[in-house]
Amino acid sequence: MSRQLSAEGLTVRGKRAFAVIAACLILVNLAIFAMAFPETSRIDSGCCVSDQPLAKDFSAYYTAAWRLFNDPAQVYFHGALTDGEPAILPQPQGYKYLPSFLILVSPFLSFPYGSALVAFDVLQFALLPLMAVMLYTLLKGKGFVVAVAVTALVLVLPFPLPDPNWSISVFYFWQWAEGQCKVLDTFLLLSALTLAKSGRPRAAGVVFALAAFDPRFALLGAPLMIAYSKNLRTTAVYAAGALVLTNVALFNPPTFLGFLKMVFTTGALTPPYPYTFIPLVALILLTYVDRHAVVAALRGLGRKDYS
Repeated sequence: MSRQLSAEGLTVRGKRAFAVIAACLILVNLAIFAMAFPETSRIDSGCCVSDQPLAKDFSAYYTAAWRLFNDPAQVYFHGALTDGEPAILPQPQGYKYLPSFLILVSPFLSFPYGSALVAFDVLQFALLPLMAVMLYTLLKGKGFVVAVAVTALVLVLPFPLPDPNWSISVFYFWQWAEGQCKVLDTFLLLSALTLAKSGRPRAAGVVFALAAFDPRFALLGAPLMIAYSKNLRTTAVYAAGALVLTNVALFNPPTFLGFLKMVFTTGALTPPYPYTFIPLVALILLTYVDRHAVVAALRGLGRKDYS
């Protein structure tokens, strides 16, 4: 009995220590957010293009969401249109994801563009504590040091950004500065994995479908979903159904043709920008930590009964 109470005491102390460390990491990210905030309202060359003024990446989501409901044939058009859409200078960026993401973005159309970008950033920042909780859950039993190390890398991803915009993390600086969506995608992926591991295959499938608006990370996260799913068939069916329903806009021929053109031109040539590493590192670390379970699940994929 005393041993059991001692073990429970260690667990409680471990949770408290993890919570304190996670809170400190989120405060560090808040400092990064504050450093990046002035950049959200500037028209400059951004993170990766020199001597060419560009609108922020959020402009692609904001404009495409407006077009989805007002001019769906032009969702994937790169540039400004005179169809009544919000004016964004010098011109909105091109949209490169599945239409399902625009459903998540559409509530922000109730704000002017600049306010919508900030609100989108703030919403994503508010997801960081939930991401820490899910990482703790997914890494349960892997050791305190592993849980802290993985959480620190996912929540801060420290790699200094040099002058003139010095920051602790180049990855998160440009995530917030551009109004990017990689924190939201990471949150959805972690949510799907947590739901799968906790034995809720229907919800896991639906959330994984929402996370698949950027198919690159859905493919990378699929082995973990296979390893964690208690009922893979149910998860796969609900994921497929949700993916079709949330991307019904692609049944409109002009929208689908625009999507194909984007995929085989600008989409295929998109390089890994700094913020891309936020979900990438999270999935790679989780896959490495659970590599034995992932390998076993993939090896048994053809033999396992998922009914």
